[in-house]
Amino acid sequence: ERTFWALQDVTFRLVHGESLAVIGPNGAGKSTLLQALAGIILPSAGGLEVRGQVSGLLQLGAGFDQDLTGRENIMLAGAFLGIDHRDMERRAPGVIDFADIGQFIDAPLKTYSSGMRARLGFAIATSVDPDILLIDEVLATGDQVFRAKSKARVLELARAAKAIVLVTHDMTWVTEFCNRA
Repeated sequence: ERTFWALQDVTFRLVHGESLAVIGPNGAGKSTLLQALAGIILPSAGGLEVRGQVSGLLQLGAGFDQDLTGRENIMLAGAFLGIDHRDMERRAPGVIDFADIGQFIDAPLKTYSSGMRARLGFAIATSVDPDILLIDEVLATGDQVFRAKSKARVLELARAAKAIVLVTHDMTWVTEFCNRA
């Protein structure tokens, strides 16, 4: 039986104000690295130290409840992220406005298209003002208008001197947006 290492001998340090692009071929372990940084999976060897609040745009809408409405899922996501209920109620109108899915916000998630689900996930993940933002190729979701809006939101977070780890195949993003890769 052979052992397969998704990641091995990876070392880096990221500080506030830096945007790190993680690039490589499919199967290189890029998404695995983000999942480890997000605390979704634990390394079986080595160490990982993350200081600060992490928000991930990994699988957008992971953890959503299909039977709850978009509005209810916003509150649920806030609870998952450890955000106080009243604080999340204050953020909800901005999330709803950014997601821009109209009356569907009060419909069960099972009625959403994948694009609507991604828009809601993106709006939630970027509303929490994280110290560290993890992004996994999500900016390809939605129509052109939403992609432009998403890109502007990520650039705004980057300018707020946050740390960002971006997995992408889009070299335009890497050159425009990241200090290193």
